[in-house]
Amino acid sequence: MNSRDPNIMAIADVQGSTDTRAIPINKVGIKSIRHPVKVLDKNHGVQHTIAEFNMYVGLPHNFKGTHMSRFVELLNSNEREFSVENFESMLRNMVTRLEAQTGHIEMHFPYFVDKAAPVSGVRSLMDYQVTLIGAIQADGNYIQTTRVVVPATSLCPCSKKISERGAHNQRSHVTITVTTNELVWIEEVIQMAESQASCELFGLLKRPDEKYVTERAYDNPKFVEDMVRDVAGVLNADRRIDAYVVESENFESIHNHSAYALIEKDKRG
Repeated sequence: MNSRDPNIMAIADVQGSTDTRAIPINKVGIKSIRHPVKVLDKNHGVQHTIAEFNMYVGLPHNFKGTHMSRFVELLNSNEREFSVENFESMLRNMVTRLEAQTGHIEMHFPYFVDKAAPVSGVRSLMDYQVTLIGAIQADGNYIQTTRVVVPATSLCPCSKKISERGAHNQRSHVTITVTTNELVWIEEVIQMAESQASCELFGLLKRPDEKYVTERAYDNPKFVEDMVRDVAGVLNADRRIDAYVVESENFESIHNHSAYALIEKDKRG
């Protein structure tokens, strides 16, 4: 069959029909579709990974539905891999192809950093969860934010103070979400969090390294409040960052709950 086949021409476009309820939809689209991507890597030029995409557009009140297949077509129009450098252009193309005024894409992917253990120098990969969020607003403006979840160690100052032997510590997730006015490498965002933790994490440690990280955390205790305040201080000092949200969740080792803190700031006014 070809595009002139009368049977194909007769298929109704239900999504494009008129809706009479007069209620617009803020976001409609597809979630959790995986696709290969290329990400800029500060040390190695480019990193190949797999991303999970959420793709949405705004739907005017008079349209019954959107064309879901066009989201998939858009991803697959980038040959085998999608490059993060084309994030804005893909988002604008999506809005145009879906005949929408607004659009929103979230791209979640693991990002790997080659790290050396602090004493032995043995090398291993650490993975971090990264999310790029792009939006086209009704006025046509493009906004992009980057979110990085950084696992780290925190040691309780109170436990250290009141205990004769040791102190309880836990793994923490420090999440930094930034809006920037120029390039900030993913590695730099990771370092902003790790430098303010009781100690950073490593994929592989030998016994001398384990001794180091244990003692490093003990000498550098941090409450969840300390973690977010110290990271916020670093973000405040960086002129490339226009706005940020910093969160810390400490997965408590002696409680069946987490401790949590958040600081949000827009430095533009």
